[in-house]
Amino acid sequence: MDHIVRGVLNFHENVYPEHKDLFGALANSQNPDVLFVTCSDSRIDPNMLTGSHPGDLFICRNAGNVIPPHSNETGSMTASIEYAVAVLGVRHIIVCGHTDCGAIKGALDIPALKGLPHVKEWLGHCRSAMEIVRERHNISTEACLDSKHLNEAIEENVQQQVQHLRTHPVVAAKLATGKIEVHGWVYDIKSGSIRCCGRDSVEFKSFDQYYADYIAKISD
Repeated sequence: MDHIVRGVLNFHENVYPEHKDLFGALANSQNPDVLFVTCSDSRIDPNMLTGSHPGDLFICRNAGNVIPPHSNETGSMTASIEYAVAVLGVRHIIVCGHTDCGAIKGALDIPALKGLPHVKEWLGHCRSAMEIVRERHNISTEACLDSKHLNEAIEENVQQQVQHLRTHPVVAAKLATGKIEVHGWVYDIKSGSIRCCGRDSVEFKSFDQYYADYIAKISD
């Protein structure tokens, strides 16, 4: 806790004064362009990863960067997505998974989650991704997936959560009218690289390849 206390003191003494105008502008409103959904994992820092500042990202975090399919049962993710899209008017949604994800390790071997009933139930939202991996490799539903399938399952989970987004009425409406774009990312903690897919993609591409048009535009 010592370094947290030091960090807050440094924020008060140095960081806040340096960015006082920014915080003043944000004091009564926000206008983020991006809803960033990622894992609760302590190794992921959305602002560091994207080079963004306070006010740029509307961030939602949970175990496994899960987006439950829309239902009549209200949950924090459902409410946050609705608010970000309908009220804040975000134009992009990024679903960002990552390597060595503990949630996906759990989803690979659900029976091992004995004693963690809430975690087990939550990871049910990753089941479609796990079943796709099983089907690809001809693995029976009785057998547990193992660590050699982890990276594939992480990517597939991001793709499935992107698909879940489309079940949310407010997102579906904006997608249908071209007012929002959905991005799937997998961040490699060790290398710092990002692989990407879109809402209609079946494979991941390197960041530079996926965003070639954006990169060309900002390089001009």
